[in-house]
Amino acid sequence: MDLEDAIRSRRTHKQYGATPLDPGTLESILELARWAPNHHLTQPFRFRILGSETRARLERACGEKEALKLRRAPTLVLATAVLSGDPQTDEEDLLASGCAVYAILLGATARGLASYWRTPAALEGAEARAVVGLAENEHIVGLVHLGPVVSEPPAKERPRLADIAVTLP
Repeated sequence: MDLEDAIRSRRTHKQYGATPLDPGTLESILELARWAPNHHLTQPFRFRILGSETRARLERACGEKEALKLRRAPTLVLATAVLSGDPQTDEEDLLASGCAVYAILLGATARGLASYWRTPAALEGAEARAVVGLAENEHIVGLVHLGPVVSEPPAKERPRLADIAVTLP
């Protein structure tokens, strides 16, 4: 699949097959994230692949409502950004980390996999942060759900280019 097809065909999936991604496929997708642009090569992005023990502890920490959502996908990757405390650098690093997550989503799409970028508030609690070992200076960028495609979500209407872009004199 070429880049433009991956961008246009990427969808948010909320249903997955049961088979987790094999380690080689997951590594090849995460490898793409390393190439996200980041100012001064700060490399702020971090990824935690959540194993079954961590997932169980996280489900207990987050409660049953969130646990149901955590069980949707067979593979979960927590994406964070390590922040420096400098407001300008932190903003750049958060945006760079978002680009890294997008690279993961596109890599999954290109491989025929389902994906979903979530930002669950339940992960911000002290107990959940401790379960996944987050440092104080780490900001959660998202929880990436990955797995086999079960069904293809429909394309959603996007704004026209003329509605979002303007040429300035």
